[in-house]
Amino acid sequence: MSKLIQFGENVEGYSIPVLNEREIRAAAGILFLFAFISIMLAGSGAGFTMLKYFIISFLLDFIIRVFVNPKFSPSLIIGRLIVSRQVPEYVGAAQKKFAWVIGLALAIIMLVLIVILNTFSVITGLICFICLIFLFFESAFGICLGCLFYGWYYGKKAQYCPGEVCDVKNKDDIQKTSGIQLLIVLGFIAYIVLAIYLLNDIFSIPARDLWEILK
Repeated sequence: MSKLIQFGENVEGYSIPVLNEREIRAAAGILFLFAFISIMLAGSGAGFTMLKYFIISFLLDFIIRVFVNPKFSPSLIIGRLIVSRQVPEYVGAAQKKFAWVIGLALAIIMLVLIVILNTFSVITGLICFICLIFLFFESAFGICLGCLFYGWYYGKKAQYCPGEVCDVKNKDDIQKTSGIQLLIVLGFIAYIVLAIYLLNDIFSIPARDLWEILK
């Protein structure tokens, strides 16, 4: 039973239970995709049906992660299958559990407000936005925002963080950003803003059927 219900796995060379960051990122990407689609459908007036299904699925997935064993979480199993050919990147399980408890708490609030009470408000919109940000940062950048709160809450440094971000070290040259690169980013943002200002009326014209034009 102790092997069945546990958080993290014991890996040789690591002093604490760890998890595979690669499958966690894959699972976060899967959840982000369905969360984004569900929220967009609700926001576009198509209804909250898909969002409600997502909430109850998300909630069960996180209940299994936190209270049973992450290795039995459906999204993490799918993530494991997807990245099974990649070399594992081990991260401390403790900070992940803390982050997932936050996710579980948000899911419970959404269950009550959207599924049970069948309501929507600024509160539900804000929670949806927070969930998307958390999932996006995890899947796209490998940054666990919930894990950052672990150190603040417990007042101690987490162990085995993704990319060794918990350890203070000097950046390699390839990691450094020059002033010219920052100016390029600012210039790109200015380009987008200018394009919106100049081309918005043109781009807002409804698209036409190509085959109708070619007739």
